[in-house]
Amino acid sequence: MSTVTPPRVPSAPRHAQASAPPGRHSGPPERPGRAGTPLRGPSDRPRWARPALPVLLAGTAALYLWNLSASGYANDFYAAAVQAGTQSWKAWLFGSLDSGNAITVDKPPAALWVMTLSARIFGFSSWSLLVPQALMGVASVGLLDATVRRSAGPGAGLLAGAALALTPAAVLMFRFDNPDALLVLLMVAGAYFVSRAVDATTTTSSTRWLLLAGMAIGFAFLTKMGQALLVVPAFALVYLIAGTPRLRTRILQLLGAVVTMVVSAGWFIALVEIWPAASRPYIGGSTTNSLLELALGYNGLGRLLGGNGGGGGDNTSFGGATGITRMFTGEIGHEISWLLPAALIALVAGLWLTRRPPRTDKVRAGLVLWGGWMLVSALVFSYMSGTMHPYYTVALASGIAGTLAIGGRELWRHRDRVLARATLALMVAATAVWSFVLLAGSSESYAWVRWMVAGLAVLGVVGLLAGTRRLSRILLVGTVAAMLTGLVGTSAYAVATASVAHTGSIPSVGATSTATSTGMGGTGGPGGTGDGGERPDGGTAPALPGSTTGTADSAGTDRTAGFPGGGGGMGGEAGAELTALLSATDSTWSAAVGTSQSAAGLELASGTAVMSLGGWSGSDSAVTLEQFQQYVANGQIHYYVGGGQGGPGGSADGTSSRIAAWVEANFTATTVGSQTVYDLTA
Repeated sequence: MSTVTPPRVPSAPRHAQASAPPGRHSGPPERPGRAGTPLRGPSDRPRWARPALPVLLAGTAALYLWNLSASGYANDFYAAAVQAGTQSWKAWLFGSLDSGNAITVDKPPAALWVMTLSARIFGFSSWSLLVPQALMGVASVGLLDATVRRSAGPGAGLLAGAALALTPAAVLMFRFDNPDALLVLLMVAGAYFVSRAVDATTTTSSTRWLLLAGMAIGFAFLTKMGQALLVVPAFALVYLIAGTPRLRTRILQLLGAVVTMVVSAGWFIALVEIWPAASRPYIGGSTTNSLLELALGYNGLGRLLGGNGGGGGDNTSFGGATGITRMFTGEIGHEISWLLPAALIALVAGLWLTRRPPRTDKVRAGLVLWGGWMLVSALVFSYMSGTMHPYYTVALASGIAGTLAIGGRELWRHRDRVLARATLALMVAATAVWSFVLLAGSSESYAWVRWMVAGLAVLGVVGLLAGTRRLSRILLVGTVAAMLTGLVGTSAYAVATASVAHTGSIPSVGATSTATSTGMGGTGGPGGTGDGGERPDGGTAPALPGSTTGTADSAGTDRTAGFPGGGGGMGGEAGAELTALLSATDSTWSAAVGTSQSAAGLELASGTAVMSLGGWSGSDSAVTLEQFQQYVANGQIHYYVGGGQGGPGGSADGTSSRIAAWVEANFTATTVGSQTVYDLTA
């Protein structure tokens, strides 16, 4: 009896054996039984990808940490608050500008909490202030890679991470002490948690990840208030579209995430509101001494509509005129727009290529997540009528990087199609043309690299159009040239940005400052101003008479001016003499001055608490005349410094001018260098 041998069934290719769950077929292949770690995702990455991430993170760390202390204390406004936090836990909790707790900075204190803890552990210095910012940048790049990799594979993750790391705005802010570094990290963390919720196979797991996303955005709100909410529409939309539970459950889960977000942000706002106002600092930037009012007014609707958020302006420091072209003009264009045209093309093409897969398709979910982030942020930044500083756009960088990487990867998967290769070529051409325009309009010495961009673009376009799988070498050359085309321009600005010192409130990218407003800093410019340079009433901060940059030492500290960055408006020898005078005091506040910008520089130089009577630009009513008189009677304020600080009288109720008049009538003026000083203990 013969035996019939059944026909042999050929084994499925390796990638088919690792098929994803139904509806998620377009994601990166995974091998069963090798889930990997939560952050790293599937552990079956290609051999080339395993060392690539450590190399990317090491390169990012080198770029962000390189000669970091050259900027000294960078923005004196926030550096003074960090110094105050090392001297008083109450100042740390509330984000006070001074350790005497007269007034806070005009932002919530989450970013200050991180920098102050570093300074308390390692001692207050330029490094302890700025290293946490740089490390948060490295962490943001790593989290972006992990998030994009989950939906589009290791190549896309690495490309997204590199694009973020080399965005000039990111290099600027991750080497600076503004709150934006922590803001970006928390927003990217929120995106990672949302992507895990989309991938979750159980309702319990997806709920947990969504609650973590809500918590991340809540703390991002405590970092920079309303700007953190720009990613929320994209987060909600992607889970509504691609989450695995039924629609009703997805809606309830999102409501739970919103509640978590409100609680994560609201606990501190509630703490400030219920804390007796007499025993805490005045909330800088507010008109009613309320953190909630600050969130809704000055840092909320005021930023979008003008008014209390500042009137903006048609100059570099304030972002230029509103409109769809704002992201491509002036300083903003150099900070963020290098890859924006290509990302927009990648978003449209990627959504078209993923139009047919099921609702839970991972690639389309990634495009909705990062593309939604990019579009909402770009439109808000383009049309907001209040204060709009170019460096705000660092919050847009992750959206551009993620969208470009996922859309580009999806086009590469369809490279056998002429239309897909033509679209990739279009992305290369658009990037090259725009990079050429940006570099041609730049005053930087390295603007000549635009010709390199043009040459690489020709190779890239020809290689992508002519190359096929049969002509793999041509396709390979075109692909490498295409990637270099996208990175040369932005990398040149990124490296140049890291190569020079940046101080003041409105730093700019590159090696040459483009800031045009008096006293607002820029690349190596004079410091001493706080966030924005604008008055809460919509005007601009007054010029600071007598200010000088002086000569910086190797740590970037201006010793000629008497305090880091040369800020404060006290200037040269007078600053040095005044610093010595204040350093010898032992009262709660060594001096009182009209504005926070003057107080910050003097605090950093003397190591003492300096009272700001009018907040950022003198328009806050932080201290009443009666309170000031009581402080003087108690011996809590040693000196009053007049002039060279924007002038008194800026507060809405005229408090500063009344204090100045009372001091002039009751105390004798002396001259310290060129500065008028009153001894309130005489």
